Amino acid sequence: MILIINKKNHMIKQAIIPLAGLGTRMLPLTSVMPKELMPINGKPNLQYILDECIDAGIKEFIFIISKKKLSIKKYFFNDNFYKKILKKKKDKKIFEEFKRIKRYKKMIKFVYQNTPKGTGDAVLKCQKLIKNKYFLMLLPDDLIIKKNCSKEMIRLHKKTNASIIATKRVERKTLSRWGILSIKNKKKNYFQIKDVVEKPSIKKAPSNFAIIGRYILPTKIFSEIKKLKPGQGGEIHITDAIKSLIKKENKFYGNIFTGKYLDCGTLSGYINSGIQIFKEKK
Repeated sequence: MILIINKKNHMIKQAIIPLAGLGTRMLPLTSVMPKELMPINGKPNLQYILDECIDAGIKEFIFIISKKKLSIKKYFFNDNFYKKILKKKKDKKIFEEFKRIKRYKKMIKFVYQNTPKGTGDAVLKCQKLIKNKYFLMLLPDDLIIKKNCSKEMIRLHKKTNASIIATKRVERKTLSRWGILSIKNKKKNYFQIKDVVEKPSIKKAPSNFAIIGRYILPTKIFSEIKKLKPGQGGEIHITDAIKSLIKKENKFYGNIFTGKYLDCGTLSGYINSGIQIFKEKK
């Protein structure tokens, strides 16, 4: 008997991007504009994420937004605005931008999370749209430049046929700010994940490898999320569902990415990201 593995099932062609958060760490700026549209060196934060994914072979995006963040939808679906301008002004640069946005637009689907109930709840809302066995999830606060992290993760996924979490070493004194991975069988640029510990004290941290906002997750995660009770802050956390899958012998690997990490989720991080990206382009 010959076993035929459906390769298509293991291809990663969809990316979930949770965008419903309130962006309170970036107030007052986010009172009028979603943080994901705030420009970093002339390009919205979100566009860097989309370009990373497209370069890694992603064909469809699922944006999780709320009614308070409809401007994200408008950004990609504002054809009439561009058409009016281009009628009056034959500007090549504007035309190229319009073409790029139209390309993104064809790839985007929207899902709504109007009450902020955490990443787990947000991901669950996408269940009906996921076609293959695994999907990519990216948190837009975390930018990774220089090397394509999603591409590296997809490569490791193909090698291990397992779920992947992006990770990097962080300073010991900052461990309590992160989700920290407990590791085994460490290789040069990846390791198997034994457990995930959310914001441990320095003494209790199992390593100094932190979770950075990139995940390749299996569709199995949906049934785990459904079983979860609200955790910290009354929210459903994706980390708890991952922990539960690891306990059930599902393999997860940490991809120690080679790119440069930029945190865009705070005002100082956002300013620094602009400076770093500007330096890279020089």
